[in-house]
Order: sequence, then C-alpha cells, then structure tokens
Amino acid sequence: MSLITVGTMAFDAIETPFGKTNQIVGGSATYVAYAASNFVKSVKQVSIVGYDFPKEEMEELKSRGVDLEGVEVIADKKSFFWSGRYHEDMNTRDTLVTDLNVLADFNPQIPDSYQGAEFLMLGNLVPAVQLSVIKQLTTRPKLIVMDTMNFWMEVAMPDLEEVLKHVDLLMVNDAEARQLSGQFSLVKAAKSIMAMGPKYLIIKKGEHGALLFHGENVFFAPALPLEEVFDPTGAGDTFAGGFIGHLAKTGDISFENMKRAIIVGSAMASFCVEKFGATRLKEITQADIDGRIQQFKELVSFEIELV
Repeated sequence: MSLITVGTMAFDAIETPFGKTNQIVGGSATYVAYAASNFVKSVKQVSIVGYDFPKEEMEELKSRGVDLEGVEVIADKKSFFWSGRYHEDMNTRDTLVTDLNVLADFNPQIPDSYQGAEFLMLGNLVPAVQLSVIKQLTTRPKLIVMDTMNFWMEVAMPDLEEVLKHVDLLMVNDAEARQLSGQFSLVKAAKSIMAMGPKYLIIKKGEHGALLFHGENVFFAPALPLEEVFDPTGAGDTFAGGFIGHLAKTGDISFENMKRAIIVGSAMASFCVEKFGATRLKEITQADIDGRIQQFKELVSFEIELV
C-alpha cells in the first residue's frame, strides 16, 4: 500500500524550558515521512524546499524508502523557516518568526508515478492547495486524511468548507474543533464537523490523548505519561504519520483498526517529544516501537467484574 504525504519541509528554531536550537530540520511532511516510513516503504513525498535544505536530510529520507520525486527544489530561494518559544507548561507557544520563503510559491504537482496511491495525508496547508492535490489524483485514494488549523478557519473558511467535503478524516486539536463547529462540547462539535463531510474525526488533546469519532462511535486513547517532554514540535504530525502509516501497512480502514492506528500514532508522538525536532525519530528501532506500543497496552488494560 502506498502513501502520498503533502506538507512542508522546513527549518525550525525552537526554544523550550529544556534547551534551544537555532536551526533544525522540521516541517509537517518531514515528521509524517519519518513516522510513516517505519510501517510502509512507499511514502511518496510532495513538498517544496530551497537551495539551503540539507542534501544529507534528503538522503536520510531516501534511505528510509521515502520517494522525493514530488519535492520541488527552488535554486534561488530559501526554505520555509519558523521560530517559536514554548511556555513552562509546554502546551502553549509563541511564534517569533515565520518566513514563508519558497512556501509562498507552493503549487504542488503530483508526479505520474504517484498516481494510484491508496492513502493520502494532507498536512496543514492552504485549503485551496489541499483541494488542488485531491483533484490532481486520477484515482481517488482509499482514505484521504487532512490536518488544518485555526488560521485557515479565520481567513479561508469557504475554501476549508469545500475541501472538507472531499476528505474522509479530519485531524484537529480541541480548540480548533470548537472553533470550526461553534460547539463547546467535543461530542457536539464532532457531530457538527462530520456533517460537513468527513466520515471520521480525530480530536487531539496534546498530553491528554486523542478522541476518534465515527457516526455514534467514540474511542479515546490516552497519551503516554512521560517524565520529560523536551520539545513538542512536530508531535501532531508524527502522530498523523504513525496513524496513517499503520493503516497503509494493514490496508484496513475499519473503525476497529483506526483504534489501533491511534495507539500507534500516539506511540510515535511519544518518541518525537523526547528530543529536538525529528532527532529521536531517526534513532528508534522496530523493537523500540513495539516496546512503546506494549506500554500503551498496559496503560489502558484492565479487567473488572460487573456486578
């Protein structure tokens, strides 16, 4: 099963209570690819970078089975750059710098070799760009997943509403779900959002886990309690990569298998936050992943006699 992932490949400058890095590789598509490539070897990347994006990073991705034919390299411009500072609680952050650079011209073109992919992961981008990718595919994927954010709800709501009609699953955090739906109750918010088009909805709650909705069905997965969260940047994209990577590996998009995929995604995200950027994702082995998933099983497993 092959997977197309569309999103940013970028540089980040990050400051947390535990440290600081002036430049490290990031971007939504980068995190998705590093996570998903543990489960499916045909990850087809669609992105844009400048002349300054490290060639060794490209080679690292290729070595993991990531196809970079869909990554456009602009020879006379710099890559997208983002800088942020996290607060003590690590749940809130301030954006210090956003330099779009090549991203201002991002008009993704799907290579012919990518056609026929069964899974599509649309990272957080301009909704019109997300829709253009869907419309370029000659065969509709088995599952289309998209991420979005509050900014697009404020400046491009009509386009966002249009693309929601074409996707199967939406991923947002709890604040974004409330803003998109106008409902405070997350259960009511989920029903309202699914009425806009997506059959499935994942509401991410950071260190408090994630909720999966489909019709009247609801599943909750906790986040693994970690002694230290070093850098939460990219955790949501890593979650998405683990989630869709598991689905692509198994080819099963049932609600029951999505439950398993959420646990896999949560396990991958728990690695991501342990070091800056994607550093930890480059280090882990299959044994590490299996062990972390086992920890999740033990965390939520219990038996009780119903009286």
